[in-house]
Amino acid sequence: MTYLVKPKLHHPSLAQNALGLTRRDYEGSISTLCAGCGHDSISAAIIQAVFELDLAPHRIAKLSGIGCSSKTPDYFVSQAHGFNSVHGRMPSVLTGANLANRDLVYLGVSGDGDSASIGIGQFVHAVRRQVNMVYICENNGVYGLTKGQFSATADRGSKSKYAGPNTDEPIDLVGLALLSGATFVARSFSGDKEQLVPLIKAAVQHEGPAIIDVISPCVAFNNNDGSTKSYDFVRAHNMAVNRIDFIEGREEITASYAPGTLQEVEQHDGSILRLRKLREDYNAQDRVAAMSYLQEHHAKGEVVTGLLFVEAAPRDLHASLGTVKRPLNTLGEKELCPGSAALVALNESYR
Repeated sequence: MTYLVKPKLHHPSLAQNALGLTRRDYEGSISTLCAGCGHDSISAAIIQAVFELDLAPHRIAKLSGIGCSSKTPDYFVSQAHGFNSVHGRMPSVLTGANLANRDLVYLGVSGDGDSASIGIGQFVHAVRRQVNMVYICENNGVYGLTKGQFSATADRGSKSKYAGPNTDEPIDLVGLALLSGATFVARSFSGDKEQLVPLIKAAVQHEGPAIIDVISPCVAFNNNDGSTKSYDFVRAHNMAVNRIDFIEGREEITASYAPGTLQEVEQHDGSILRLRKLREDYNAQDRVAAMSYLQEHHAKGEVVTGLLFVEAAPRDLHASLGTVKRPLNTLGEKELCPGSAALVALNESYR
């Protein structure tokens, strides 16, 4: 029934955020993906995250490439800015848009084929340039639009519905993001909304390249016995490194309690946050330790999820280039044409 237009009516009792908008205001078109596709769960998590963050839809820019994953921006925040680029080239388009207007929140949605195969160079260079973006990879291990061939992220020995066992080594986008200098790196599962929504909220608030690799089972080609990207496999092998919550910046709330214990902390809205402190041997700010941790548990056949690494003081592309703080379309003739003296001074600086 994907040809039906989604009704615009809102029930008067729907919850509203600080902007007076309901969750329905952040939805998009009716999905044309397969029923049960994990990508639709990711779209729902994005909708919930931006609703809770009170983001105005016109402040969001959503970009994608080609593939099942790249269709999903049509299914959330219909009033946002949007651009569907060519296969594997979304990071370049996002970089250019970000340089032109830093005031928008950039949500790049890609897939394992779009990011780890034809777009792998684009992915790496956008990360190493520290582009301020949320980059979500909907990772199912197959090319769903072209009948289920293995993608570059499919684990060796994994079996798809029709292609038989995969004989190639996988590319780990989380490890690649860590090596490339990403300042926020996480992995989650499309079926774990409780973990995914706070990760997206934290990524949006992070200033720098925030990479979230989301295992998202393909119900048509890669949700069978023998697949390491299936619902059953991830649920059985999910190794969550931390319990995730996200709190917006307000007056500081402090708590002191021993590792391994439970602490209840009252929040600004009166709710109670129950904190379970992680064991002492995991440090989300140690890039090398995070990479070792991933490899150690990958060897055990475990899918590590949660916030794997975050840099406390990230530096984005604008800070590196010293760009103007205003969007380029707001600059007038005086700023764009400062005169011949400024040109002479610029040329002299390169001598």
